[in-house]
Amino acid sequence: MDGLNVSIAFFLLVVGVCQVLRWFSKRLLSPGTHGCLAREFAGSLQLCTSCLELRMLMEIGPWGGGFGLDVVLTLLFLLSAVHGASFDGASANPTVSLQEFLLLESSLAVTVAKLLAQGVGAGTGWAVTRLYWSWELSQLHFIQNLIAPECSSSIRASLPHAAFVEGSCSFLFHLVLLRVHQSHPLYRVPALAATVTFLTYTAGPFTGAFFNPALATATTFQCSGSSFWDYIQVYWLGPLAGMLAALLLFQGNIPRLFQKNLLYSQKSKYKVPKAKVTAQVEGDKPQRKRKERKSNSEPRA
Repeated sequence: MDGLNVSIAFFLLVVGVCQVLRWFSKRLLSPGTHGCLAREFAGSLQLCTSCLELRMLMEIGPWGGGFGLDVVLTLLFLLSAVHGASFDGASANPTVSLQEFLLLESSLAVTVAKLLAQGVGAGTGWAVTRLYWSWELSQLHFIQNLIAPECSSSIRASLPHAAFVEGSCSFLFHLVLLRVHQSHPLYRVPALAATVTFLTYTAGPFTGAFFNPALATATTFQCSGSSFWDYIQVYWLGPLAGMLAALLLFQGNIPRLFQKNLLYSQKSKYKVPKAKVTAQVEGDKPQRKRKERKSNSEPRA
């Protein structure tokens, strides 16, 4: 269990360093630069380092560390909750940033800046984690260094099946995200953490369950066993298609592309109360009777 304690200390250190980075950037940088660059960079750095260490625990822990998958899934849920509470509005996920762009919540320049910051943050997280593993602070890291040069692809299914799995994970994740987006963090954070844990448990054996293009690029693109185009289809196009499907199902349209609702009929916001309508109808009856009496009482030629 010494290796697990070292990993937990590493998680706490990464979260603390990224939190300090957010604190300094918020005070030293302009709000726009902090929101587009620093916040997304810190979130991607924190997410990538945690994901790499968790994958190491998941692959080596059962036979090299003496703990099972339940421990790793518990850590995944707790870390996902910590990420959701500490990200300060950052997504650290390109598909989420593109979703905000399609919902007219951010401009093209802001979206491009976020994507660049996420890519740099994920790459930095990969480099920092590899450096941390090279210190071999535990037996698990020693084993990881031995097998790292021979890492294999996370795609363990046929290419269409793997793309469908990543797309389905992205679809479910974005559907939950859209549903709880305006909810209180007390409900939103556990709901998203539980969704990530469930998707990782069910889809992890097939593709690793990244449903995050930046995270997948830094984590598995350098491994052998699949071509670059295979990785693009599974880890980029699959999550992007899942996000678009979730947005279309939830909204009925994609506001950035077209305003017409394709799935749901739009009812008028202004409804006339039934009581007023009946009152007007009943009020018209005496007037009609008076007009009829006057017409009957007029002399006929």
